[in-house]
Amino acid sequence: MININPSGILVRYNVKAEKELSPEEVARELYPEDVVIRPIVEAVFEGDEDDVINALEDAINAGRDPLSLIDDALMPGMSIVSELYDDGILFLPDVIISAHAMTDGIEYCKQKSNSTHEFKGKVVSFVVEGDMHDIGKKIVTVLLRANGYEVIDLGSDVLVSEVITAVKKEKPIMLSGTALMTTTMYSFKEINNLLLENNISIPFICGGGAVKQDFVFGYELGVYCEDAADAPKIADEILKGAGVEELRDKFHRH
Repeated sequence: MININPSGILVRYNVKAEKELSPEEVARELYPEDVVIRPIVEAVFEGDEDDVINALEDAINAGRDPLSLIDDALMPGMSIVSELYDDGILFLPDVIISAHAMTDGIEYCKQKSNSTHEFKGKVVSFVVEGDMHDIGKKIVTVLLRANGYEVIDLGSDVLVSEVITAVKKEKPIMLSGTALMTTTMYSFKEINNLLLENNISIPFICGGGAVKQDFVFGYELGVYCEDAADAPKIADEILKGAGVEELRDKFHRH
C-alpha cells in the first residue's frame, strides 16, 4: 500500500492489505490533511471536472496561488490515481477519467494566473500516415499530460514531413508514434532516418497493435512501448539522462 509522508512523497506499504480495501477507502487514507487542498485532490481522484474547478476556485479565493495548486493539489491527486493503477487497484478508464479532470484543472489554473506553468518536458505525439486509429495515441497523450508533460498532439494520419517539421519546431525530449496497421508502421523507419539526417537523435517511442519490439529495435532511435502506461515512465527516464539503449534495456519485453 502507499501513504504520504510529511513531505508529500508517496510511500508504498503492504499491497495485500491495500487490496482488501475499496479504491475509495485506499485513496481516503492518502488524501492530505490541508482542508483547502484535500477537496481538489479528492475531486481529481473521483474524476469530477466540475468539482475540481469548484474546489480550485475555493482555494484561489482562500488566497492560494493558482499555479501552485497544479503542483500542490492537482498533481498529487493524479499521483494517487497512478499509484493505485500500478498496484492493480484502479484500471485504465479510471486513470483517463481522472486525467481529464486534472487537465481541466490545469487549464483553469493557467487562466487564473498571469504566470506560466513549467512542464516537466515536451513530447510530440502522432498516429502514422494512412492510419486513422487514434485510441492508443489518445491514451498515451492523456497519461503524459497527467504526469506533467506538455504534449503536442499532431492527431492521426500524419504525414512524415509534418512529423519532422513539428520535431524541429517544438524540440521535444521524445517523439511518440502509434500504428495499428502493419501496412502503415513502416513510416516509423522513414521518420527515424529523416531525424538522423537532420541531426536529431531524440528517443522515438513506438507502439500500437501492429508494432512489435523486434521491428522497433531495427532502427536506431526506436524504443518499443507496449503499454501506454510506460510512456510517462520512459519520459521520466529521459529527463534523468537515459538514452535509447538504456531505455531499451529498462523497458525490454521478453
